[in-house]
Amino acid sequence: MPIKFYAPLWGNTLSFKEFCKNVAEAGYDGVEMDLPLEASAKREVLDTLKEYDLELIAQYYQSFEPEPAANLEAYRRYLEHLLKAAPVAVNCQTGKDFFTFEENAPHFSLARRLSEASGIPITHETHRGKCLYAAPVAASYFEKIPDLRICLDISHWCNVHESLLEDQKEAVNLALSRTDHIHSRVGFAEGPQVNDPRAPEWSDALQAHLGWWDRVVHRHRKAGTVLRITTEFGPFPYMPSLAYTQMPAGNQWEINVYMLHLLKNRYQDTSLG
Repeated sequence: MPIKFYAPLWGNTLSFKEFCKNVAEAGYDGVEMDLPLEASAKREVLDTLKEYDLELIAQYYQSFEPEPAANLEAYRRYLEHLLKAAPVAVNCQTGKDFFTFEENAPHFSLARRLSEASGIPITHETHRGKCLYAAPVAASYFEKIPDLRICLDISHWCNVHESLLEDQKEAVNLALSRTDHIHSRVGFAEGPQVNDPRAPEWSDALQAHLGWWDRVVHRHRKAGTVLRITTEFGPFPYMPSLAYTQMPAGNQWEINVYMLHLLKNRYQDTSLG
């Protein structure tokens, strides 16, 4: 089964063309990003991705509206906008953590209809503040929506549950069985992102995440299906920084490229995962 790797646009400060050049040279298969609403800007983005032979995972994170009906309508408009670009997949930070299941459920029904009509897979991210923000909450959604597929960003759950999820195994196992896309950021009990996964003090957190990701890789290998991984270490304020100066404690690009090479090398060995 192919594993494809994507760079996040999040945190980039270069021109988009220079960013894509760096992404291609680093060995990524594509970019995960949102898309501008203005037609010419959107076309420029898509043309640049094509120039560098990079795939697009289109991203929806703009779940801003606090009223369920307005949130659903904005969700519909933006998903239709993303799907028109024919990405390889769409990843969504769906709904709100304070909406009830009945208020969030129409988002999943809408995403399913749009995915079926377009033939483009849509995953829903395990993200703080959104409907899949916590392990037991997500488990209840999985039980009620059998075809719900996710982007696993389990770093958020480490933060939400203030642990490496040792006491959440049943919910974690269910989440791993629903994962088609991974955000390979490493979280810990007090935050969704360690300052540098190469540092020895984060070895336990890194090994926990690698163990979860190995199991997802194993399932996709067995099924012969595509797994997509975005190396999504982010900038300030996800990246810890010094007070006043906001100088980052680590280099976001270097860390993401490190994760790219770590995972590529790890999963070249078919005995792992």
